[in-house]
Amino acid sequence: MTIDVVNAIGSGCPDRSSRIAVSPDNTAFTVTYANYTARVGPESDPLDFRKNCQIALDVKVPSGFTFAVAGADYRGYASLARGAWAQESANYYFQGHAQTTRIEHDFRGPYDDVWQRGDRVGIGSLSYLPCGERRFLNINTDLRVNRGTSDARKLTSFISMDSTDAAINTVYRVAWKRC
Repeated sequence: MTIDVVNAIGSGCPDRSSRIAVSPDNTAFTVTYANYTARVGPESDPLDFRKNCQIALDVKVPSGFTFAVAGADYRGYASLARGAWAQESANYYFQGHAQTTRIEHDFRGPYDDVWQRGDRVGIGSLSYLPCGERRFLNINTDLRVNRGTSDARKLTSFISMDSTDAAINTVYRVAWKRC
């Protein structure tokens, strides 16, 4: 299996603010974000409460096989006032197909720490690329923060994502199926 990154677009990864590194054997990748932060508070713009980034991957698999995304790891930092909450979510789907798998992780204030969450797709929810088709794999991540009952006129709450890691060569990340 080999991976070529087609692009990364969205408010969480504006032009040239994210870096994508593919492993030398093209079986894993890491996306590092420089400006992927959702926030609410006195110096926030009204649209800052939500940020997203969509990564399009051209994944080539051996003849006679197909695959489904089975997991990914996300890391970042959150600072949430008492009463505020945040959410990190991700969708995994193939170009031209409905967004089939959405996994969400919630955070509740007060919270002021680094965070790491792993997505693991249940075997019954795996969405395989149809055999013989070649389509981009899309990973669409989303960060949201809500002031809840906190005083957003005085307090800033935010959630940031630093990186996304997905290793395609391990059993925990990709599920294989013979066509």
